Amino acid sequence: MRGVSYLLAIPLCIGLSVANAEVLLTEDEIAQTLSHGPWPPDFGVDPSNKVSGNRDAIKLGEAFFADPILSKNREMSCQSCHDPATGFSDALPRAVGKKILDRNTPSLMNLRSHRWFGWAGGSDNIWAQSIAPILHEDEMGHDRDSLKKAISASSYKSAYDDLFGPIAQHESNEVLVNISKALAAYQETLVTGQTSFDRFRNALEAGDTEAASEYSASAQRGLQLFLGRGNCAFCHSGPAFTNGEFHDAGVPYFITETRVDEGRYGGLKALKQSPYTLAGEFSDDPDKSGAWAVNQVRFQHSDFGTFRVPGLRGALHSAPYMHNGSLSDLAAVVDHYDMINMERLHVDGEAILQPLGLSEREKEDLVTFLESLSDDGS
Repeated sequence: MRGVSYLLAIPLCIGLSVANAEVLLTEDEIAQTLSHGPWPPDFGVDPSNKVSGNRDAIKLGEAFFADPILSKNREMSCQSCHDPATGFSDALPRAVGKKILDRNTPSLMNLRSHRWFGWAGGSDNIWAQSIAPILHEDEMGHDRDSLKKAISASSYKSAYDDLFGPIAQHESNEVLVNISKALAAYQETLVTGQTSFDRFRNALEAGDTEAASEYSASAQRGLQLFLGRGNCAFCHSGPAFTNGEFHDAGVPYFITETRVDEGRYGGLKALKQSPYTLAGEFSDDPDKSGAWAVNQVRFQHSDFGTFRVPGLRGALHSAPYMHNGSLSDLAAVVDHYDMINMERLHVDGEAILQPLGLSEREKEDLVTFLESLSDDGS
């Protein structure tokens, strides 16, 4: 029954005392909770990337990730913005390259759970997403020829040749793609571990009341709000706590008073113009099995100013939040949705969002739940 808390009934082993072990969730809430796992899933290898899962590629990608050789002026690396100490983000509201950029640096954790990449979804695969910052004039600033020259003259040449064949025989664009695929092989390994939420969820699935009761009452109440009145799970669904799509969360998309961030609308323009999609010649998948998404997606007016729903696993470590980094911590995120400005939302946008009117304890409970998605020791 919905709305009724009860003591979870399971067969008990003789001598096991669980008289005070209480699970607050209803049967329907338990069913919804089970849909957020198990974690981590078996992602397998990426068929579009011939070096996905290759140990040598992972090693080379990790080295590239930390080396400023991927920036033309040798002043920044991927790790400069995607710092492991801050959830592979940078703890800044907006990323800083050669100048302050337009968006917050997204975390690189759990990328294999995504279908679209970047805040606006300008790429449909991990390796293509790595290409953009390498070439962007305000970020790493290479062109294809300068990148090939830099790698050819570096200590990485031998490892590159072993993985992909002689770099001297490759066109500059192929070198760019291969380097990005090595980076992607490494980034695929960045997966958050199991958390107290997962232990709770798995205990529920196993019918283990005693283990499930170790999850705090506050976190359980927060989970109930997340699943119920808050309707957070509508967008933050599945094991990665994201539906992978694009929504208007009531965050302004003005970058300055005269300049706007087009969000998904601009991302679709980039996607449709890109030669590096799952439908393109650089995908190593002979069946082009992921091409259906980029081939079928269409522009819509409502895409303007919408942004990709981030996964919530590990979110505690990657503040600040939203595409523009405007919310400083999880409490600010809860406050934002609690008092959301309905006039700010698209007319044809997110009818599911309504001010919640949470009490202070309910806000604390919701934050406690969100924190339980990040307590894996990372």
